[in-house]
Amino acid sequence: MIEWQAIVGHYNYYVTVFLMVAGLYIVIAHGNMIKSLIGLGLFQTSVYLLYISPGKIVGGTAPIIDPKYTDYSNPLPHVLILTAIVVGVATLALGLALVVRISEEYGTVDEDEIVAMDQDQ
Repeated sequence: MIEWQAIVGHYNYYVTVFLMVAGLYIVIAHGNMIKSLIGLGLFQTSVYLLYISPGKIVGGTAPIIDPKYTDYSNPLPHVLILTAIVVGVATLALGLALVVRISEEYGTVDEDEIVAMDQDQ
């Protein structure tokens, strides 16, 4: 029998998997470029949670050497995620700028309509 505490203790991984699947579905299923960028943002958020979750040790302190403490949390995942957030914001900004330019050119942000317009020309 599955322990209730074992399930509740790993809720962050369930949220991560849910966000990852939802983001991937939105990216693949929708032809609207804005919706695809939103799905990409959800997927990126799930990756952030995946890296941050094991980075915190319960009872761990900052990695400052002190004889009172024996357990330390690793700061590297947090630093990597800060960098990933900056890259994600830049990627989203570039994606939105491209969508605006495509919308100006074609009058739509739906991929299927754009492909049909290109095939007609």
